[in-house]
Amino acid sequence: MKKQIYIALDVKSKDDAIRFLKINQLQGVPVKVGMQLFYREGPELIKELKGSGHPIFLDLKLHDIPNTVYQSMKSLAALEIDLVNVHASGGLDMMRAAKDGLVGVCGERAPKLIAVTQLTSTSKEMLSKELLIDRPMEQVVDSYALSAKRAGLDGVVCSVWEAKQIKESCGESFLTLTPGIRLEDDDAHDQKRVSTPSEATYSNYLVIGRSITKAKDPKSAYERALREWNYEHRKTIN
Repeated sequence: MKKQIYIALDVKSKDDAIRFLKINQLQGVPVKVGMQLFYREGPELIKELKGSGHPIFLDLKLHDIPNTVYQSMKSLAALEIDLVNVHASGGLDMMRAAKDGLVGVCGERAPKLIAVTQLTSTSKEMLSKELLIDRPMEQVVDSYALSAKRAGLDGVVCSVWEAKQIKESCGESFLTLTPGIRLEDDDAHDQKRVSTPSEATYSNYLVIGRSITKAKDPKSAYERALREWNYEHRKTIN
């Protein structure tokens, strides 16, 4: 299975995104488009990125009643994205509806559908005091992952620290995408459960934002992340 790093295009506009990729010679690299950029620019951005050969993770984290998510996924399926996600906390029926919406439009060519377990900004204290979930983070994430698998999804969004357990519970073919990745010495900012590429040995996909987009040489930072990740992964499987 091909391992990919998605660059988080956390910029203000389509022009900013296209300019960043062009100036830094990042043609064809996988990119993540989140709510901020998609809600501003819409499908035209996705079409332009696809036209330039970029695999796309559309990170909208849908979470609504099953029928609304079903209809939304039917619309998103037409964009020919590669990855899209929902919140696992929406439940089995919602996740199944999301999958049905994608498959109904694209059939076997449907985008990979993954579920967010817990955001990397969620701490143990927030889990218990604000969300009123009294189970350990690892147990909650693992339970959500198992629900996503039962719903027919392809994988989950999780932190590096939960990816190994998810693989053991759900199988090696169940995809793990991990955000919250920072290169050594970079600031964690608003994320709590962060890690470096070299620690992501059980992840199929990584999402990296500021460590690349704010680097003095973004292309070199991207290539460094790939080297560190793939080197550690080879050590793990050999």
